[in-house]
Amino acid sequence: MTKPIPIAIAVVEHEGQVLIGPRGPEGPLAGYWEFPGGKIEQHETPEQAAVRECLEETGLSVQVEQPLAEVEHRYAHGTVRLHFLRCVPAQSDCAVQPPFRWVSRTSLADYRFPDANAQVVTALVVV
Repeated sequence: MTKPIPIAIAVVEHEGQVLIGPRGPEGPLAGYWEFPGGKIEQHETPEQAAVRECLEETGLSVQVEQPLAEVEHRYAHGTVRLHFLRCVPAQSDCAVQPPFRWVSRTSLADYRFPDANAQVVTALVVV
């Protein structure tokens, strides 16, 4: 059995909104929505990777507040271990690069997320 791919996910919240973006039309889980994030490099902690990936993908600098969940999930294309981290913007300007956008927590259920995100999405909607 192959080792799960470690992924850091930045769940960025600001004034009742959460930062999400659509996955591209190519590759695994195309067309789904996601929080900013990506593979954890060998020299990184999940927290460092979440901050780096969020800045690279959205242009937004964030601070990690606390871990939310750790989920291991097997997809057809491989097994991942997702480290979900609650983050907040590090500056007052919260503008982000498209296609990422701010959406209300209560509207998260209207977006199609990968199965491994279900627990975190549900928790965000009901809080």
